[in-house]
Amino acid sequence: MESPDDPDVDLSQLWGTLERQLGQLFMMGFDGTTITPHIRTLIVNHHLGTILLTAKNLQSAEQTTKLVLDLQTIAHDAGHPVPLLIALDQENGGVNSLFDEIYIRQFPSAMGVAATGSTGMAYEIAKATGDELSSVGVNWVMGPVLDVLTNARNQPLGVRTTGDDPQEVSKYGVSFMKGYKKAGIATCGKHFPSYGNLEFLGSSLDVPVITDSLEQLSLTALVPFRDAISQGIDAMMVGGCAMSSAGVNVMHACLSEQVVDDLLRKDLGFDGVVVSECLEMEALSQNIGVGGGAVMAVNAGCDLILICRSFAVQREAIHALKLGVEDGTISKSRMLQSLKRVLDLKSKCTAWEKALSPGGIPSLSSLQPSHTKLSTKAYNTSITVVRDKDRLLPLSNLLEAEEELLLLSPLVKPLPASAALRGLNSGNIGETQTSRFWEHSASIMSGEGVFKELGRSLARQRSGRVLHASYTANGVRPIHENLINRAGAIIVLTADANQNLYQHGFTKHVALICRSQFSPGGERREKPIVVVSVSSPYDFAMDSSIGTYICTYDFTETALQAFVKILFGELPPKGALPGTVSQSQKLHQSKQHWLVETWNEERDAIALDRLLQSLQRDGPVNHRSILSSCSSSSFLLGIPEVDEYHFVVRNSSTQALYGFCSTYFFRSTKTGVIGSILVDPERRKLSIGHSLHNRAIRNLLQREGIKRFQLGSRLPSIFLGIPIRNIERKGLRPWFSNLGWNSALSRRVCSMVLQNLSTWTAAASIAESLRTAEVEFDLVHGGEYAESILDHIQTTSRQGMLEIYKLAMADQTGSGIIRAKRLKDGTILGTVILYNTESNWSEAVPLLRDMNEVMGGISCPVISPSVGEYSTLLQGLILLGVRQLKKELAEAVDEDGNFDSLSAMGFRILHSFEEVTCDAATWTMVPPSHVFGRSST
Repeated sequence: MESPDDPDVDLSQLWGTLERQLGQLFMMGFDGTTITPHIRTLIVNHHLGTILLTAKNLQSAEQTTKLVLDLQTIAHDAGHPVPLLIALDQENGGVNSLFDEIYIRQFPSAMGVAATGSTGMAYEIAKATGDELSSVGVNWVMGPVLDVLTNARNQPLGVRTTGDDPQEVSKYGVSFMKGYKKAGIATCGKHFPSYGNLEFLGSSLDVPVITDSLEQLSLTALVPFRDAISQGIDAMMVGGCAMSSAGVNVMHACLSEQVVDDLLRKDLGFDGVVVSECLEMEALSQNIGVGGGAVMAVNAGCDLILICRSFAVQREAIHALKLGVEDGTISKSRMLQSLKRVLDLKSKCTAWEKALSPGGIPSLSSLQPSHTKLSTKAYNTSITVVRDKDRLLPLSNLLEAEEELLLLSPLVKPLPASAALRGLNSGNIGETQTSRFWEHSASIMSGEGVFKELGRSLARQRSGRVLHASYTANGVRPIHENLINRAGAIIVLTADANQNLYQHGFTKHVALICRSQFSPGGERREKPIVVVSVSSPYDFAMDSSIGTYICTYDFTETALQAFVKILFGELPPKGALPGTVSQSQKLHQSKQHWLVETWNEERDAIALDRLLQSLQRDGPVNHRSILSSCSSSSFLLGIPEVDEYHFVVRNSSTQALYGFCSTYFFRSTKTGVIGSILVDPERRKLSIGHSLHNRAIRNLLQREGIKRFQLGSRLPSIFLGIPIRNIERKGLRPWFSNLGWNSALSRRVCSMVLQNLSTWTAAASIAESLRTAEVEFDLVHGGEYAESILDHIQTTSRQGMLEIYKLAMADQTGSGIIRAKRLKDGTILGTVILYNTESNWSEAVPLLRDMNEVMGGISCPVISPSVGEYSTLLQGLILLGVRQLKKELAEAVDEDGNFDSLSAMGFRILHSFEEVTCDAATWTMVPPSHVFGRSST
């Protein structure tokens, strides 16, 4: 029985009825720019205590001030003991709910701020943002973003977070937090436990999955959250993602006691307000239901349940929570614990005197001069020139006044911080399927308007003619080629090209055209091309074939104005890529320095076979080892165009191998490849791998003309990259990162298998897509077709492709090449290699022998950058390959699979890898000279 002097009793008595108490445990939104009957009902009848405003609620600073004051007045008149929490996403860059060209200043995104290199700048920007929000009556900002992009290339968060370095994300996140707090605004870190390395399964009913173990999260993703908690962050938003790894299997993080109560509260010591992900997200509402989700969230440890828009769903959640308390599913003490946390938060950031008298326009007007100056300084120091190998900048030194400048931009939606989008959202349009389509189309058009304004700014800056054309997934069209030939220089804009692969293909194709230009006298003369990422800097950060590369981190008008000044030399570039991508590649010295010797096949082959057997036995039970069916000969290519250098650490007394490293130098692409590093399972963590790695790098650096390094090789096809099974990824990714490899910019590749071909049939939709693609396919053998095929292969810079295709064309019995050709002119658009166990290079594909069946392989798809429908063409090539293997009664293996396209055809993944490349020129430290090497013949 509760004591009369229990503080929970006093709290319960102060807040009267159960309905009044439960209303404080919800955060809800609504549709409309003025007070609606629904939001009034929630505040008056259900005692809602927290409101989340979005861009759809807000038209201007003046309208926002009035709306917030109206909401607070309704709460005050309804007898709320304390004001409402009014929350907003105002991350800057591309995520601003409140936009006003006159009174609200635009600042760079989190990654853009980190590019300035100044945590002081981060603090000042957060304080300025907080002061502006406070002026319109907002008292809670949903930030800072504390996610670490441990897989930067494939994550949708992009520039919303600082980058891939946990310490840097932590440092800037804490600075943002302190700036907001100084302005009197409450803070909310997000998205716990991390949205920085999610696996996306595809269906809207599938939540993204965190596959990192809790131990790995603790070393990386949780670092910023831990530091923010120690510095006094007010609240934490827990995501709706799933978690699947050793020791944790969670369907929705925000509904899991293991995540909220155990990990966040007990392990990290957080006692502030925990906010759930929006329970309206389709996967959660369909799998569990909003009512059940609300009860589960509170029992998991959440204090505020977020339900964004639907009035019916909001009432469903309120009813379910009340029922949960009444029937004992939720204890009264648990509910009062959350109520106390919410009221403590309100006491820090609001009171009725403040809530009912916001500063409004007069306050914003007084802030405007200093904030404008800060915004200009921030953008001017964030724009980053990543590379300018050909010294094209400033462009004014390169272009003659009469020459034309061509701007090529993708069709994208406008950012929330865009006047164009603001105008779009001002219309009253019903929520029908037709209206949603109209909104989408209009958004694309208005996004294009931002880039049209950029074109006008470029013309004004250079006092010369600027041509502007858009591009889409249809690739390079004749109109683009004509404009490229006409222009004196080209600027190509990309926006998250790793998420929108057509942009990557288009840019590479344009760069190829620019490199293939000739003067009137017939001499080769490259046309200047500048590639500009206006969102994620990872689009071409590690692709040195793009000689001049600039990052703006967002495409707001303010960012693009700063870019123009830097492009033409009015301002010097001062920004630097944040995170590990910009840090000097460093090779740490081994704690033990093993003697590394050159491989000698006669001496070492038997010992390597024994080492391979030991490694095969060392793997998990019921999991097919990557090294299955591998022998010492699997690592030996014997190809004239590829230089091989292999190394061993051995016991000279017993002849046993403790470690082996295979490396290859592909002359055609000037790529140095580490194909494998193998260490005796009983001798790990003794620096054997470090010593082998350092010797390999030292050797590859001596290859004439080397341009890039790569982890993983498709020739031989054993390790295509860093293995990413959970147990391996935990240790290998950070191990290679510590050696200087930027694993955050990895490319996922995998080996896949399609079995039971006798009963397999292709989906009708694939065949239908191919019928309308205006493409024909054929299978060719031998060197007769070499010239046109090799010309096509030149469109890719990926290591090993040229050599494999040459091998395939030299082998008329065991290999063939399937071609996809454009019907109207016969141009090769795509190719793939087909081979079997009789192939002259099947020894380098152990997987063919590993399945204990008659096997055939499909490998090395190369799709022209000009192709828009990449997946359709790839599936067509694979389909023809599978049909051919089916005739030969073989099972199909693809050891370089595009897993999304091929999974839809019935392939399953055997092994997944992360292929990592880096520019050899950035590897500024040579490995320690005291890692001894000795040649042995």
